Amino acid sequence: MTRREGDAAAAAAIRRCRAELVARGGSVVREATGGAAIIADWQHYPQDDAYDPSTHLQYFFHRHAASAGPRPPWPRECGHFHLFLRGEGVPAGISPLVFADSAVAAEAPPAPQSAPLSRGRRAEVCHLVAIAVDGAGEPIGLFTTNRWVTGETWYRAADVIRLVEQMRFDLMRPAMLLDRWIAALVRLFATDIAGLIERRDRAILDWRWRRPRRNALEDPQLEITSHAAIDLDARLAAAEAAAMAAALPAALRRGALAEAADGWGR
Repeated sequence: MTRREGDAAAAAAIRRCRAELVARGGSVVREATGGAAIIADWQHYPQDDAYDPSTHLQYFFHRHAASAGPRPPWPRECGHFHLFLRGEGVPAGISPLVFADSAVAAEAPPAPQSAPLSRGRRAEVCHLVAIAVDGAGEPIGLFTTNRWVTGETWYRAADVIRLVEQMRFDLMRPAMLLDRWIAALVRLFATDIAGLIERRDRAILDWRWRRPRRNALEDPQLEITSHAAIDLDARLAAAEAAAMAAALPAALRRGALAEAADGWGR
């Protein structure tokens, strides 16, 4: 499947998810929280995290307390989804990255504020991306976080991008609307996510250079390592327009051949 075909398939999947949500009178936030009247700060939704043992993908939705500190510039954010890949899903040949200052750090790392629950047989877990949504459940931004935020296993940007690109969306649980919505959104914004992951590593390296006495991966002053606003409607329209433009020449060619064949038969 080409990138254009993948984008078109992802756009169609998101359209279907939206139609289902409208029919239910719900949103992705209501799906995640089970329609909870009050969303508790820091509470994971679903309570046990969502975990797919076939793909080893894991995610949860939560919101931070207002007093938790600076957030990305999205005043309409009502919470976000954290998406992870457990160790069983990491291919052979991809190994964690350990900085020298991490190995000899004198201070204890801060407690993770957004750690996933333990799932699977291995402790390693890679944070792929976080998806910020507004009160209506529409995605408004993507961001990456520092290692201490989720307590993740740290992998190089190139390896994390490879993990995103190799995600088996076709194996995710088709009956779970949130699985399908998140999988389609990640595929539709895969290029953007790759750019954010690269910026994440540059932010860490810059932090280490400017603060050589601190362990950058465990510094609570660095929480969000990269972020970007997104416009889902614009991306859906672009993906659908590209698919239509690609299909048009083939249709015209078929029409021309049909006309020629009709002429030959006269």
